[in-house]
Amino acid sequence: MGKFYEISILKKKSIKKSDLFSNILSFEDNLVLPTIFGDQDKNLRIIEKEFSVSITPRGNFLKISGGKENVDLTKVTLERIYEEVSRNRIINSGEINGIINIMKSTDLSKSHNDMDKVDSVSVTAGKKLIKPRSKKQIQYFNLVKKKQMVFCCGPAGTGKTYLAVAFAVSMLKSGTVDKIILTRPAVEAGERLGFLPGDLKEKIDPYLRPIYDALNDMLSFSEVMKKIEMGFIEIAPLAFMRGRTLSNAFIILDESQNTTSVQMKMFLTRLGENSKMIINGDLSQVDLPSGTKSGLRESIEILHKLDDIGFIEFDNKDVVRNPLVSKIVNKYEKFEKDQGIGKEYILNPKRNDD
Repeated sequence: MGKFYEISILKKKSIKKSDLFSNILSFEDNLVLPTIFGDQDKNLRIIEKEFSVSITPRGNFLKISGGKENVDLTKVTLERIYEEVSRNRIINSGEINGIINIMKSTDLSKSHNDMDKVDSVSVTAGKKLIKPRSKKQIQYFNLVKKKQMVFCCGPAGTGKTYLAVAFAVSMLKSGTVDKIILTRPAVEAGERLGFLPGDLKEKIDPYLRPIYDALNDMLSFSEVMKKIEMGFIEIAPLAFMRGRTLSNAFIILDESQNTTSVQMKMFLTRLGENSKMIINGDLSQVDLPSGTKSGLRESIEILHKLDDIGFIEFDNKDVVRNPLVSKIVNKYEKFEKDQGIGKEYILNPKRNDD
């Protein structure tokens, strides 16, 4: 396998044989190696592909071959994965992809600092420890901790809803807030809501399913139901927010690209004392009637210079769902660019970076 893959690297990346570099990495604890390697060395194959190297396992040794910079980066990545597995005895493909994403966008000399930042901003949400899986997610974690209100834009699969719910659950469990309020506009994406069977709650619940899924991943089903019944977690359509002042709460507006200007202004002015508000949206998936301006787009245009508000935009590099999603997003972005469909909003996350 190693010899064959080495030849394919030389052809694909035009690496001269004289420039081919090798390094040997050893692991002290053999028991964690099956977890690191994955079923049939699946994890090693992912790392090989991402860093354009060849990895040949021999007992508790790994021979890494390729261009010197790629070999060095692969070595540091594997060492980090080894540290994670040694601590937790388990690691999933999402966590491995997260480490890879951060390492690929990091200067090798700063790689340890960036991985230390991952540990420092991670949050415990119920039964899960939630860690950022890209450099942009590290920025997002810092923004949510520092700002009372954060606008988060980006394509599907970047973890906008999941990460916001993780922060909300963490703050509720720690007693920092008294309740979580989760809302989104009930806008039809080609369907007709009125034709669905059942009462209003039964009609609305399918639109709130991503929020339920995130909650159930962090808390047990019974705990979620109990907190909803007792009012510690409130999940409701956006229209139900009118006239309220939301204090001592963690408030998440999901799918905010489908708010109108009036709805967005109404929602933003609900913010009360000791509350935190996250506004999530994807301006490439607006389902409003033709000619209706997105409230998210307008609010960014109006508020983006306010230092008290955090703004961040994820892109296809931050997709943490199936890797195919990232490729799909890339293709759509290229298509829209070719069609002259440009972004009509400005986010300035650099202003908030530390």
